[in-house]
Amino acid sequence: MVKSKTSPDYILLFATIALLTIGIIMVYSASAAWAQYKFDDSFFFAKRQIFFAGAGVVAMIFIMNIEYWTWRRWSQLLLIICFILLIVVLIPGVGLVRGGARSWLGVGAFSIQPSEFMKLAMIAFLAKYLSENQKKITSFKKGLLPSLSLVLVAFGMIMLQPDLGTGAVMVGTCVIMIFVAGARISHFMGLALVGVIGLVGLIISAPYRMKRITSFLDPWSDPLGSGFQIIQSLYAIGPGGLLGLGLGESRQKYFYLPEPQTDFIFAILSEELGFLGGAFVIFLFGIMLWRGIRIALGAQDLFGSLLAVGIIGMVAIQVMINIGVVTGLMPVTGITLPFLSYGGSSLTLMLVAIGVLLNISRYSRI
Repeated sequence: MVKSKTSPDYILLFATIALLTIGIIMVYSASAAWAQYKFDDSFFFAKRQIFFAGAGVVAMIFIMNIEYWTWRRWSQLLLIICFILLIVVLIPGVGLVRGGARSWLGVGAFSIQPSEFMKLAMIAFLAKYLSENQKKITSFKKGLLPSLSLVLVAFGMIMLQPDLGTGAVMVGTCVIMIFVAGARISHFMGLALVGVIGLVGLIISAPYRMKRITSFLDPWSDPLGSGFQIIQSLYAIGPGGLLGLGLGESRQKYFYLPEPQTDFIFAILSEELGFLGGAFVIFLFGIMLWRGIRIALGAQDLFGSLLAVGIIGMVAIQVMINIGVVTGLMPVTGITLPFLSYGGSSLTLMLVAIGVLLNISRYSRI
């Protein structure tokens, strides 16, 4: 390894802090009415978001100063711990059920979601495996099949909760990493067909997923049921226009759009800050993607490059899915918007991941 640079990628750091700041403001704006009604405290969600953001920033700074190749040595142990947590969370009476999914461990509002941390653990382990077996990756049996099998086992455990959104983000991220590592396109074409068949099977097997698909195609077919969230989200985005109704002036957050501070926070942001506000947030994510790609291209070794690809790929996929859902371009999946949506596990995980990416940038040749 070369000597560490004196500073990390400040452009990436600025984009992260900017998104985090916007997120805290929007969590308060989107949740104040609901928090006042339910908890008699309009700052209930905002205070927790500030706490999680503060803890996440401290973790990000700490991780930023740990040499990224340390994760190669600990990736296997971290993966095993995450698999154990995925088993524990499924135990009745231990795992907490929210929104129909048994996905959380903890007490009350202070809980963790093991599937979120599995995403980062899988990225680290896969970066290690692919960097050590790059010559085998062109072989289906010796390279592609072992790596995908591990990913699919983790995906299957996440689906037992069930949590299709988080599982899809993890699988999509890992597929990008395997492709970048040099896997053959012909292998991916065959697997894509199998994946589509499997996805259709998962959708058909669960009535609520089928309702999400039909509501995506025609939300007005069930405006008070499966199509309710999409319709209310579009009602928020539409009146926002170019400049928005003004910060704090959203109408849909007043008990029309359920839990507006989580998955659909981008709809409230677009209603209050308009097209320009939404475009600015997407611009910040674009900066993050640009810097992440540059860091991956300039990494000192293949492990660092694949680790950076996995992290920035995870962020990009999650952003595309969330905004796609909010704007009615994709079925509802329950995926949060990185750095903006309310949530402890997802926010902390993303800031830890950015900390790893910032450390890679300190060794980047670009």
